[in-house]
Amino acid sequence: MARPAIVLIGFMGAGKTTGARMFASALGTRVVDSDKRIEKRLGCSIAEYFAREGEAAFRRVEEEVAGTLLERADGGVIALGGGTVGSERVRRALERHTVVLLQVSRATAWKRAKRSDRPLARDRRAFDRLFAERETLYESVADVLLPEVDRQKLKPAVPVIARAHEAAPGTTLLWSHAGDGGAPVWLRPGLLRELPPWPLPEASRRIAITDETVAEHHAGRVPGLAGMIEIPPGERHKTLATCERVWGALAAQGVTRSDHLVAIGGGVVGDLAGFVAATYQRGVPVVQVPTTLVAQVDSAYGGKTGVDLPSAKNYVGAFHQPAAVMVDPDVLTTLPPEELAAGYAEVVKTAIIAGGALWEQVASGAPVDPLMVRRCARTKLQVVAEDERDGGRRQVLNLGHTIGHAIETVTDYRRYRHGEAVALGLLAALRLSGQEALREQVGELLRNAGLPTTMDPAIDVDAVQEATSRDKKRLGAGPVPFVVVRAPGDVRYGQQLGAKDVRAAIAELAG
Repeated sequence: MARPAIVLIGFMGAGKTTGARMFASALGTRVVDSDKRIEKRLGCSIAEYFAREGEAAFRRVEEEVAGTLLERADGGVIALGGGTVGSERVRRALERHTVVLLQVSRATAWKRAKRSDRPLARDRRAFDRLFAERETLYESVADVLLPEVDRQKLKPAVPVIARAHEAAPGTTLLWSHAGDGGAPVWLRPGLLRELPPWPLPEASRRIAITDETVAEHHAGRVPGLAGMIEIPPGERHKTLATCERVWGALAAQGVTRSDHLVAIGGGVVGDLAGFVAATYQRGVPVVQVPTTLVAQVDSAYGGKTGVDLPSAKNYVGAFHQPAAVMVDPDVLTTLPPEELAAGYAEVVKTAIIAGGALWEQVASGAPVDPLMVRRCARTKLQVVAEDERDGGRRQVLNLGHTIGHAIETVTDYRRYRHGEAVALGLLAALRLSGQEALREQVGELLRNAGLPTTMDPAIDVDAVQEATSRDKKRLGAGPVPFVVVRAPGDVRYGQQLGAKDVRAAIAELAG
């Protein structure tokens, strides 16, 4: 039986040729470039044939060459042209292969393609329309999604991708790129019923950290656990005192650096377990198994770990990337409506940052589904790949959080769930951005999800404003920087705003 090939797809300028060579070198196999095969058959360049015969004639040749190549392939690495997946024959042929989507931003793709002889890269507006049309198509056939980074930096992903076909059908592998390494993010409804290859050796004991509520529903779904430590649920228990209890329990169970932790739960469990993993014996691995919407779309990725102080949220922490993230959207069915709503605030935030297909899906009022979860995860992972340590671009993920965190702090983490506070902070951020129409649209989405759009009038506006000044993004003696929105997909960080404007935006929340 013929072996599956690794097939690279993506928009023009995504680096498929470079990526294919990297894959082939790492696997010690051959690489075939479908565009080169086409040019060999045509006896001229694609640009020349395209100009002489037109796009329809070219697509017929492309379909025949690529379709035959995929149908006959026996292993190896194949790079497909950007428009090849438009063919139904090609999409059918891709089903037995491991299809890897190389992500590229619209701006990067245009920068690379505009100076080439590509026939579809001559008009920017047409180029942008084509990018949007193909975005969903690529996503629909991809088994693996890789972020836009230097393709050579993705070498650690190659062995994992080579084994991706061992996972159950329908499993998507996203790659969390960090530094010179990275980690797999596996996503599929029902994933916990049939897990993909575990990222750490069997000799490394799995010690679960979860909360008392999650333990009842999900802890038993992770096989091979050598121990379990339960913490009380809720943000108010995300403290150093709880960490000390967990550190002590790990020591009592004889856990060493050859073992690893499995964080099973929502954002509180993930943050705290990640911080415990970062600090216990100066660092042990952690696998994240997010069970809430907020964790599946945001907090489980990126390696930010930490706990709260009474005076400020997430003030004590460390960067500690997970060894893997296992995402099963089916577990969301066990959440109460209030928890799902709280996670939806992070969905809306992420969609505003991403723009494109994710924003269109969310703005339509569509319910949360596995595709929406995957698109949110994909957005977060791409931002982190660009700025792991929060020194620049990653700060856009703080949209709505500066005021949201302040509201949580002054209410002692008891009045609002994290996502509820973020919903309020998001509305304040849109007011500060001068985006009236978008604020109204987002407010309607939040209300329809059951989220608050006005703040409890008993909350002291001045106290909230003062708490924003202690946000951990503040550097030196200057004011705290804010994230503002120009439009969905165009979000700016590091913006200095006047104190009167900030107070007015907070006061508006109070009615």
